[in-house]
Amino acid sequence: MIEFKKIGVRYGTQSVLEEVSFRVNPGERVGIVGPNGSGKSTLFRLILGEADADAGEVITEGTPRIGHIRQHLAADHEDETLLAYALRGIPGLTEMEEEIHALQNQLAGAEDEETRNRLLRQLGDVQTEFEHLGGYEMETRVKVSLGGLGFDASEFDKPFKHFSGGWQMRAELSRVLASHPDLLLLDEPSNYLDLPAVEWLQRFLAGYDGTLMLISHDRYLLRTLTSVTVEVDANTATRYNGDLDFYLREREARHANLLAAKANQDRRIEQLERFVDRFKAQASKAAQAQSRMKMIEKIEAVAVKVPKRSLAAGYLRLAPAPHSGAEVARLEHVDFAYDPGRPVLRDVNLSIARGDKIAIVGYNGMGKTTLLRILAGLRVPTAGVCVLGHKVQPGYLSQDFSETVPPDVSVYECAKRCAPDTPEKVIRAQLGAFGFSADDIGKLAGVLSGGEKIRLAFLRLFLAPPNLMLLDEPTTHLDLEGRATLEKALRAYNGTVCLVSHDVEFVRNTVTSVIEITSAGVRRFPGGYTYYREKIATESRNTDNVSRSVPVEQATTDEPVTHARDARRARAQARSKYQAAIRTLKERVARTEARITDLEAELETLSACLFNPTPETDFAATNKRLKRVQDQLSVFSEEWERDATELDRLQREQQAEQAAVSGT
Repeated sequence: MIEFKKIGVRYGTQSVLEEVSFRVNPGERVGIVGPNGSGKSTLFRLILGEADADAGEVITEGTPRIGHIRQHLAADHEDETLLAYALRGIPGLTEMEEEIHALQNQLAGAEDEETRNRLLRQLGDVQTEFEHLGGYEMETRVKVSLGGLGFDASEFDKPFKHFSGGWQMRAELSRVLASHPDLLLLDEPSNYLDLPAVEWLQRFLAGYDGTLMLISHDRYLLRTLTSVTVEVDANTATRYNGDLDFYLREREARHANLLAAKANQDRRIEQLERFVDRFKAQASKAAQAQSRMKMIEKIEAVAVKVPKRSLAAGYLRLAPAPHSGAEVARLEHVDFAYDPGRPVLRDVNLSIARGDKIAIVGYNGMGKTTLLRILAGLRVPTAGVCVLGHKVQPGYLSQDFSETVPPDVSVYECAKRCAPDTPEKVIRAQLGAFGFSADDIGKLAGVLSGGEKIRLAFLRLFLAPPNLMLLDEPTTHLDLEGRATLEKALRAYNGTVCLVSHDVEFVRNTVTSVIEITSAGVRRFPGGYTYYREKIATESRNTDNVSRSVPVEQATTDEPVTHARDARRARAQARSKYQAAIRTLKERVARTEARITDLEAELETLSACLFNPTPETDFAATNKRLKRVQDQLSVFSEEWERDATELDRLQREQQAEQAAVSGT
């Protein structure tokens, strides 16, 4: 249990939190939401003891093991390999393992019984604690989490410092998740993840059985992982005993009730004040007037603080796109490489039509941003051609704000630079339309919040309106309201959009087609993101080359079945289409489960041997066998997860197709 009791926090003269009180119960899954800069991360710093409250206290029950992911990484041990770094998920675990080895070596050289017994007791104590902390399973869990977050097994021995900042954040997330803490504090964990990794993270956290506190603007994670919502806004925090959708409904109802109560109170005070003003000079009414004055003094004002969210929403109005040709862009046999012999994109052939709204998806490093930059004219293909259509005007929004919003110039100057011939009056009007006040436009762009920077970046785009909008992670610095506002604006936008985003719901609600980049090449899917996921799910993965010569769609597009005999035949065909694959997968899953059970039993036996050694115990051989069993367990666990997922998909697909056939 964690309880915040009347917490107050100030940074200099600025109040961040005032009278904040709420409780997080053991095992709860809490989503923490609110505008950027409202104090969400401060709550985590208070729990961790990294910040002190100016008022109130934070009460933590017991001494839970805490796993924490910050928005910004301050890495240590950078010279270690990726795997070694990730294995440091539990403080002291590496040192404890070294102590075990040292005690084992001392034990092997012990000459007298007393020394031997003392070392055995010490070794037993350390091994018991090591097991309690999950030390013997740690490597397996780390490898699984690294793989789920997009790392290839061949990269495990690569020095940690050679990875980019985004991949280092993934490694940090991996080691925290693998440590299986009692309390997990995640601050915007999806910011550095691509869509496949976000979906893996969601599945992983869905199985986490500790207490979860998640700061996020990602509606997909909030909706699927949390059951309690805490809103931090206007210097306070409010707990809602429900998920994101419950919170959104209840928040609006609560605010409306407060406004109504405030209006009623204001009317009552106004009535009392009118009575006092009218009769205070009349001797016959003086006592009554005095009574009304006392009533006014006793009225406790209804506090209605204006949420910051309302000040940031609704300021993204995209200008109509200039007309372009029907074909906006065409890529023919495009290759691109930053280094000779190491191509990022290979033989890309695409056609983009006017009005398309496309998501480019794939793991980080596959070339998504590179493809956007080629379309924007910022990169020239190594081979092949990229041709823009008639009157196409691209507008590129980089995920690196320094490219589009220079930090050392004012907001006004930043806008003026991209439209030098535009009159000042027009620029000021546009800045106002995008939510910038007269006081704001003189600020340096570098001091703006993430949401303000993205509004300024969009403004720069629309001072010279594009008809091909290229957006690279546009939601990264936006809160819930900002993302909803951007979604609405893009859906109404009549131009062409190509975007890269890690936000599942944003992509699902915005695009009409998907381009997938994998190591096998580039593919176009003509439906939205939901269709793309369903389509991917219909493709065979590791099913012993099961034939998929009849696409799923065919079952619903064939000639209508009009007779009962034909219907029965169609249902039988639908069943038989999947039976062989399902039977094979069931057998494989069963074999893998049996193998995992055997390995887990052997792991338990080996652990017991180390915890309770005999004079004949060969520590070196036992540890070597233990590591081999752990590696095998990791391999078979991954195989089981893959096959079980595929089996579940095929069974659901079979049921859906049978239902479709039955309904014809």
